Amino acid sequence: MKVYVDADACPVKDIIIEEAQKADVPVVLVKSFSHFSLEPDPTGVETVHVDTGADAADYRIMKLAKKGDLIVTQDYGLAALGLGKGCKVLHHKGFIFSQSNIDQLLQTRHESAKARRAGEKTKGPKPFTSEDREQFLKVFREVLDEN
Repeated sequence: MKVYVDADACPVKDIIIEEAQKADVPVVLVKSFSHFSLEPDPTGVETVHVDTGADAADYRIMKLAKKGDLIVTQDYGLAALGLGKGCKVLHHKGFIFSQSNIDQLLQTRHESAKARRAGEKTKGPKPFTSEDREQFLKVFREVLDEN
């Protein structure tokens, strides 16, 4: 298993790297070139840079990921694609995307986008909290322990 991270806006990269190193699981951070750094990757971590296009990181992750790999993303579209490929998919707030919840999540996203196009204001995501961070750590450890 490898862990693929949609890394541009991921607030739990540090947890992913630390816990994956403990479990000897390789991590691939997929970032746009706008987040390029000369800083060397930590042991067990590879960074893949992609163009700054809207879905460039998603497409690269789907090209690289294999059945049984873990994808960490907040993007529902990428989550749906990852599930279709047989990957485990985890949100940075600590919930697991599944076949039983992805359709509702995609439907809600669609309805919100439709409302915004019609000029309505919609609520954005709630702020990331320390409780979210703890929940992610708990669930991430459980997923790593399964392998």
